[in-house]
Amino acid sequence: MRKLKGTIVSDTMNRTRVIEITRTKKHRRYERYFTVTKRLKADDPKNEYKTGEAVVIEETRPLSKEKRWRVVARISNK
Repeated sequence: MRKLKGTIVSDTMNRTRVIEITRTKKHRRYERYFTVTKRLKADDPKNEYKTGEAVVIEETRPLSKEKRWRVVARISNK
């Protein structure tokens, strides 16, 4: 199973969180780095994670039309 790290940007839906994953890529021709952002919907059955928290999500079976991920853990900033 794949695991990704990201930040929650929306918690308005019930049992669903929108996670923003940012990574850097290198341009083939110009060899400069740029950021690529992806937003994924993840399942949060207990509604315990809030906007702004850094979390780990893992791939799971399809839970709805767009949900293919589940929130696993909170990343502490210590």
